[in-house]
Amino acid sequence: MNITNRPSTLLVALAAGTLLMVGCDQRPAGSATAKMDRAADKIENKVSNAADKTATVTEDAAITAKVKAAILAEPGLKTLQINVDTNGATVTLSGSVDNADLRERAKQIASSTSGVKGVVDQLTVKMS
Repeated sequence: MNITNRPSTLLVALAAGTLLMVGCDQRPAGSATAKMDRAADKIENKVSNAADKTATVTEDAAITAKVKAAILAEPGLKTLQINVDTNGATVTLSGSVDNADLRERAKQIASSTSGVKGVVDQLTVKMS
Protein backbone atom coordinates (compact mmCIF):
# COMPACT_ATOMS: atom_id res chain seq x y z
CA MET A 1 0.00 0.00 0.00
CA ASN A 2 1.45 3.32 -0.90
CA ILE A 3 1.23 6.48 1.20
CA THR A 4 -1.18 8.27 -1.15
CA ASN A 5 -3.88 5.63 -0.63
CA ARG A 6 -3.59 5.59 3.17
CA PRO A 7 -5.76 8.73 3.77
CA SER A 8 -8.46 7.34 1.46
CA THR A 9 -8.44 4.02 3.27
CA LEU A 10 -8.58 5.77 6.61
CA LEU A 11 -11.48 7.93 5.43
CA VAL A 12 -13.42 4.88 4.18
CA ALA A 13 -12.80 3.10 7.50
CA LEU A 14 -14.02 6.13 9.49
CA ALA A 15 -17.14 6.44 7.31
CA ALA A 16 -17.92 2.73 7.72
CA GLY A 17 -17.46 2.98 11.49
CA THR A 18 -19.74 5.98 11.66
CA LEU A 19 -22.44 4.23 9.64
CA LEU A 20 -22.12 1.17 11.83
CA MET A 21 -22.58 3.22 14.99
CA VAL A 22 -25.58 5.06 13.54
CA GLY A 23 -27.09 1.75 12.46
CA CYS A 24 -26.66 0.33 15.98
CA ASP A 25 -28.48 3.29 17.46
CA GLN A 26 -31.55 2.55 15.34
CA ARG A 27 -33.66 -0.07 17.11
CA PRO A 28 -36.04 -2.35 15.27
CA ALA A 29 -39.69 -2.27 16.33
CA GLY A 30 -39.40 -5.64 18.04
CA SER A 31 -36.42 -4.75 20.18
CA ALA A 32 -36.47 -4.95 23.96
CA THR A 33 -36.19 -1.17 24.24
CA ALA A 34 -39.18 -0.65 21.94
CA LYS A 35 -41.19 -3.16 23.98
CA MET A 36 -40.23 -1.39 27.19
CA ASP A 37 -41.27 1.95 25.68
CA ARG A 38 -44.68 0.52 24.73
CA ALA A 39 -45.09 -0.98 28.22
CA ALA A 40 -44.18 2.38 29.79
CA ASP A 41 -46.78 4.10 27.57
CA LYS A 42 -49.44 1.61 28.69
CA ILE A 43 -48.58 2.16 32.34
CA GLU A 44 -48.68 5.92 31.84
CA ASN A 45 -52.13 5.65 30.25
CA LYS A 46 -53.43 3.47 33.08
CA VAL A 47 -52.12 5.88 35.71
CA SER A 48 -53.66 8.80 33.85
CA ASN A 49 -57.02 6.99 33.59
CA ALA A 50 -56.94 6.11 37.29
CA ALA A 51 -56.21 9.74 38.15
CA ASP A 52 -59.13 10.88 35.98
CA LYS A 53 -61.47 8.39 37.67
CA THR A 54 -60.30 9.48 41.11
CA ALA A 55 -60.93 13.12 40.19
CA THR A 56 -64.44 12.25 38.95
CA VAL A 57 -65.29 10.33 42.14
CA THR A 58 -63.99 13.21 44.24
CA GLU A 59 -66.02 15.75 42.24
CA ASP A 60 -69.14 13.56 42.50
CA ALA A 61 -68.71 13.26 46.28
CA ALA A 62 -68.38 17.04 46.57
CA ILE A 63 -71.52 17.57 44.49
CA THR A 64 -73.45 15.06 46.62
CA ALA A 65 -72.37 16.86 49.79
CA LYS A 66 -73.39 20.27 48.39
CA VAL A 67 -76.82 19.03 47.26
CA LYS A 68 -77.47 17.30 50.60
CA ALA A 69 -76.47 20.44 52.49
CA ALA A 70 -78.72 22.60 50.33
CA ILE A 71 -81.68 20.23 50.80
CA LEU A 72 -81.13 20.16 54.58
CA ALA A 73 -81.06 23.96 54.61
CA GLU A 74 -84.48 24.09 52.97
CA PRO A 75 -87.16 24.30 55.70
CA GLY A 76 -89.74 22.05 54.04
CA LEU A 77 -87.22 19.42 52.95
CA LYS A 78 -84.89 19.07 55.91
CA THR A 79 -87.07 16.58 57.79
CA LEU A 80 -87.66 14.37 54.74
CA GLN A 81 -85.71 11.31 53.71
CA ILE A 82 -84.23 12.36 50.36
CA ASN A 83 -81.31 10.30 49.15
CA VAL A 84 -78.76 11.96 46.89
CA ASP A 85 -76.39 10.04 44.64
CA THR A 86 -74.06 11.54 42.04
CA ASN A 87 -72.43 9.82 39.10
CA GLY A 88 -70.59 11.78 36.43
CA ALA A 89 -72.03 15.05 37.78
CA THR A 90 -75.59 13.73 37.30
CA VAL A 91 -77.52 13.77 40.56
CA THR A 92 -80.17 11.16 41.32
CA LEU A 93 -82.76 12.06 43.94
CA SER A 94 -84.71 9.24 45.55
CA GLY A 95 -86.96 8.85 48.55
CA SER A 96 -90.30 10.39 49.34
CA VAL A 97 -91.65 13.88 49.83
CA ASP A 98 -94.94 15.16 51.25
CA ASN A 99 -96.24 16.87 48.09
CA ALA A 100 -95.49 17.74 44.46
CA ASP A 101 -94.26 21.25 45.38
CA LEU A 102 -91.55 19.82 47.64
CA ARG A 103 -90.60 17.39 44.90
CA GLU A 104 -90.11 20.29 42.47
CA ARG A 105 -88.20 22.29 45.07
CA ALA A 106 -85.78 19.40 45.67
CA LYS A 107 -85.19 19.09 41.92
CA GLN A 108 -84.61 22.87 41.64
CA ILE A 109 -82.10 22.83 44.48
CA ALA A 110 -80.19 19.93 42.94
CA SER A 111 -80.15 21.38 39.44
CA SER A 112 -79.00 24.81 40.64
CA THR A 113 -76.08 23.37 42.64
CA SER A 114 -72.66 24.17 41.23
CA GLY A 115 -71.19 21.34 39.16
CA VAL A 116 -74.46 19.49 38.52
CA LYS A 117 -74.96 18.58 34.86
CA GLY A 118 -78.31 16.85 35.24
CA VAL A 119 -80.89 15.60 37.72
CA VAL A 120 -82.68 12.24 37.69
CA ASP A 121 -85.90 12.44 39.69
CA GLN A 122 -86.86 9.21 41.42
CA LEU A 123 -88.75 10.94 44.24
CA THR A 124 -92.23 9.75 45.15
CA VAL A 125 -94.99 11.81 46.69
CA LYS A 126 -96.43 10.33 49.89
CA MET A 127 -100.11 9.50 49.83
CA SER A 128 -101.98 11.24 52.67
